[in-house]
Amino acid sequence: MKTYSRLCAVVFGLMMTALCVVISVETVLRKVFNHSLAGVDELSGYAIAIGAPLCFTIAAVEQSHIRINLLHIQMPRRIRAALNLLSAIFLAALSVYLVTFTFRTVSETRLFGSVAQTPWMTPLILPQAAWLIAMGVFTFATVFLAVRAVLFALRRDTDALLSEYGPDAIEDELATELSDLEARTRALQLLGSAFLRC
Repeated sequence: MKTYSRLCAVVFGLMMTALCVVISVETVLRKVFNHSLAGVDELSGYAIAIGAPLCFTIAAVEQSHIRINLLHIQMPRRIRAALNLLSAIFLAALSVYLVTFTFRTVSETRLFGSVAQTPWMTPLILPQAAWLIAMGVFTFATVFLAVRAVLFALRRDTDALLSEYGPDAIEDELATELSDLEARTRALQLLGSAFLRC
């Protein structure tokens, strides 16, 4: 699943980079040539709609969503494992609901041949189909994780439910932050030395 989440991150990153380039071109065209591409805000909306489920997928797989675990860490191991199991199941149920809603929306768009009320008059089936695919990616990940959690529970594998589905311990979070800080510091030093050579 780590490769799956990395692929989502790459797709999201490429999409946001392309959007930044288009926005930059639009800004230069407006300021310098008094001309507009008209519709960049429309593209931004599509990018957010498609990018959000990809980010949800990354957060679910990497267990990087924000949790307030003040009470969680005080509970007995079995209760923590049970709560982790329930959270995996509820997240999968939410994603199934969302993908069902998205599918219905796309079906209605296809039925009525809806187009965007913008200068481009984009056939809405195109961005909504990409939105549906992104929601499908999210749903696949959460259902896979929920099924895996249920299998761990059936095997009474409390350790797996705690380590793979629980929030990181404070020490783990600190180690991750220090590792990221070290990587950023190294990157800045490399940039600084490259700049000085120029």
